[in-house]
Amino acid sequence: MTLISIINFISLLCSFFIMAYFYTISLQPMKRSAKYGDRAWRDCKNFRSISGFGELLSVINLVLWIWFPLPIVSEWTISSNIWIGIIIGIIIMIPCVLIMVKGLKDAGSETLSPSKDTEMYGGIYNHIRHPQTLGEFPTFVAISFFFNSWFLAILSSLFIIIYIPIMIHYEEIDLVKRFGEKYTEYQKRTGALFPKLIKTSKLK
Repeated sequence: MTLISIINFISLLCSFFIMAYFYTISLQPMKRSAKYGDRAWRDCKNFRSISGFGELLSVINLVLWIWFPLPIVSEWTISSNIWIGIIIGIIIMIPCVLIMVKGLKDAGSETLSPSKDTEMYGGIYNHIRHPQTLGEFPTFVAISFFFNSWFLAILSSLFIIIYIPIMIHYEEIDLVKRFGEKYTEYQKRTGALFPKLIKTSKLK
């Protein structure tokens, strides 16, 4: 039982790494196109698929945690009443899913298949630059609450706190290369994850 728990935990860490690494490089088609030309856009699509596999694997590992937690942290329960964690998880997840779905809709096919012909988005992107990130990653924390584990909640939160700034940094460098001054101006009038307090003009 302990060996399976250790393997599952290592697999969880590896899946986080796979998801983060391949998603980050999938966000840099302009950088890669300098070396690989148009092939870079196809490569980024494939990298995004690999990242998606890593994300799926991480969810599977989180589910397996129910039966195979690390013994050393198995007592780190959120509450003796599992419904407390479930209710908190639902409260976190509902707005996150709504924001993520809106981001997916407004980004269109670019979400899965980067294209050099894609124009800058409108919709929710008029207010924040990374709605999919804001909606998607906190769901890992929500899942941790579903499974009544402080350890998973802390681990997921640390992953989010460390990874999201790195991801945004590399993505926006590439977006500036891609859209130039138009994107630089867009950065000035919108927040990365939360709307700026000052009312700004919208994208057309």
